[in-house]
Amino acid sequence: MTTYDTSSEAINALVSKGYDHNFNLKNEVLYCHTNDTSLQPDEFQIDEVFRFEGETNPDDEVVVYAISSPVTNVKGVLVNAYGIYAEGVSAQLVEKLKIIR
Repeated sequence: MTTYDTSSEAINALVSKGYDHNFNLKNEVLYCHTNDTSLQPDEFQIDEVFRFEGETNPDDEVVVYAISSPVTNVKGVLVNAYGIYAEGVSAQLVEKLKIIR
């Protein structure tokens, strides 16, 4: 597995691999504003995960997900700070995005 020094390096590499949509967490789905696409947890898969820890500031901790959907043929990136347990996000979506250590 490839490693990157920064989240921006990981994102740029994923974009070059065709992960060209930006996803956001929205209630029970991943949502892409660009093409107004919503993906339920069973409609996408996580292809790669990159975790970055801030050396000097814990607020700099972030996870970059490479997401693809065989249902919609969309590939994109979800960037999320640690703590996907935000209000309004379904337990099913949180479970799907958990990092296995």
